[in-house]
Amino acid sequence: MRMSGVIGVILLAVAVVLLPVLAGGQWVRIFTSTACFALAAMGAAFIYARLGMVSLAQVALMGVGGWVFLRLNHATALPFEANLLAAGLVTSVLGMLLALPALRMRGLYLALMTLMVAGALEIVFTARQFPNGGTGFWGVATSFSATVRRPLLGQSDPAYLRYSLLVMGAGFLLIEAHRRAAPGRAWALIRRSEAAAIASGVNVTLYKTWAFGLSGLLAGLGGGLLAGSLGLLDAATFRASESVLLFALVVVGGARFWFGAVATAVLYRVAPALLNNWGVDADLALILFGAALLHAVITAPDGIAGQILGFVGALRGRMPGVRP
Repeated sequence: MRMSGVIGVILLAVAVVLLPVLAGGQWVRIFTSTACFALAAMGAAFIYARLGMVSLAQVALMGVGGWVFLRLNHATALPFEANLLAAGLVTSVLGMLLALPALRMRGLYLALMTLMVAGALEIVFTARQFPNGGTGFWGVATSFSATVRRPLLGQSDPAYLRYSLLVMGAGFLLIEAHRRAAPGRAWALIRRSEAAAIASGVNVTLYKTWAFGLSGLLAGLGGGLLAGSLGLLDAATFRASESVLLFALVVVGGARFWFGAVATAVLYRVAPALLNNWGVDADLALILFGAALLHAVITAPDGIAGQILGFVGALRGRMPGVRP
């Protein structure tokens, strides 16, 4: 494992131990949702960094994952983990379906197509809402009456935060395992040149579908975890514009690095909450995000994560006895 990976494991362990203790009340839920959105950001960053493609449906896929999780929770007696896995598998299949136009489209056209999918899902969420224990396929009742089962290791809010952080860490390890294996090499070749990949015997259809399915899996897991945390989801959380914002923050955070997904989720969830605590309108965060995106596009293509790693590398180069 690379040094950045070792640092990531250490930071995750510290967060699992200390964050639920230091955070209190509302901040426990905010950090839990941050871990959930980090999974979705990881999927968007993965598609962009490995294939050079833009998917603007990640937050919408989170909504699908949350819907599936809630429906199974209210309609069956399956354990939490089974519902969460089912949510991830359903969104993984949807992600694979998104890969079909990706076989022929790139750039702006693919981004617009995924945005249209996100818009369609937004309409469905708004019209039908999320299951709350009612009967029928949609499972919606006039009043909330059912409860959401949590995992045995995450019954309280602090324990659920630890559980969410561990699932987030497992998602990072899943991405890293793919990157270091044959799929990672295939995706790197496809990004460089699809013609060269085909000439080298790479099954472009298979690996593109694989990548989008993996990205959808991460979004579904994030949506399921968010549903388990909140108990009931709101359609406004999964607007198509939120998918656009999340991808913009992926660029700001740094798509090529694991820390970039964490930075994305922190900006997306923690920054507006801090502004609210300070008595400032949270919409001001959009202006700050726009300025950060402009800075990333012009001067920092590797985002916040790239700048931090570059700064650390420069410090190490100045240390006596350390080779730059």
